[in-house]
Amino acid sequence: MDFTGKSILITGGTGSLGNKLVKKLLAEHSPKKIIILSRDELKQHEMAVKFKDDSLRFFIGNVRDKERLYRAFNGVDYVIHAAALKQVPAAEYNPYEFIKTNVLGAQNVVDVAVDCGVEKVIALSTDKAANPINLYGATKLCSDKLFIAGNSYAGSQPTRFSVVRYGNVVGSRGSVIPLFNKLRVTGVLPITDTDMTRFWITIDKGADFVLRSLKCMKGGEIFVPKIPSASILDVAKAIAPEARIDVVGIRPGEKLHEILISKENGRETLEFDDYFVIQPMFRWWDDERKAGGVPVADHFSYASNTNPDVLGIDEIRVMIDEFLEEEKSDIIRPANS
Repeated sequence: MDFTGKSILITGGTGSLGNKLVKKLLAEHSPKKIIILSRDELKQHEMAVKFKDDSLRFFIGNVRDKERLYRAFNGVDYVIHAAALKQVPAAEYNPYEFIKTNVLGAQNVVDVAVDCGVEKVIALSTDKAANPINLYGATKLCSDKLFIAGNSYAGSQPTRFSVVRYGNVVGSRGSVIPLFNKLRVTGVLPITDTDMTRFWITIDKGADFVLRSLKCMKGGEIFVPKIPSASILDVAKAIAPEARIDVVGIRPGEKLHEILISKENGRETLEFDDYFVIQPMFRWWDDERKAGGVPVADHFSYASNTNPDVLGIDEIRVMIDEFLEEEKSDIIRPANS
């Protein structure tokens, strides 16, 4: 499947993933329209200046506002749902706001996509949605459930829904890497726990995986890429090897290790060459949709501390250097430059 001639809408599209998706869609395809729906007018202006492409459209709006979604989704072929409130500590202290955006907003996207005849919707999840212990993870688990159930909810309508779930994005807003990079000059880096591990994926690979999953989705899958893990301590050493480590303790709602596929979900998981699929419990989910996948072993789980693919300090440094170079190339320049 090609995106040429298609209208694609990205909710929360002014973020790092949205910028990368737009860059790839414009460079590798010829979409009819790319619609960015977000709340931030400044970031929308910056994207317009950065890309200068007539196929881009910018809608100021919020997924909480169902009426606005009806206007935005009109004539859209595919929706990439990336809008969410994401900060774990903020969710612990502002639970209603996270529920309004991450849960009720997801329900609005499902409702409007079905009503407007959108062909495919793929939603962005998080490792924190697997066996959640914090409010943010719980809202994203609810969101995942809503999107998967949306395939039944659509009834005779053609709309299909799937989910992409992956780990921490290198350099994304709120990531520890920009924080460590900023603090390295102080000679002290704050670490929550020296045993903490996380999954890591670059924004480039994350965007590729989203578009690839959007192409091949049948409806109902949770796509999970095979990605490496690294300890937070090694990330700190890769960025500032001479810095002193200050152990500050785990924040409210934070896990020591992250899970992308729980043991309970392992029963429904198929393994492919470089990704997993958590299958839905649908009667119509048949062998054709399982083609190429192999059931994982009994009691399988995919966790950052037991992941066989672990990054060493040198590999982490290469990954960070790639991010910094990419960030330089994406600097927004004035329109008259």
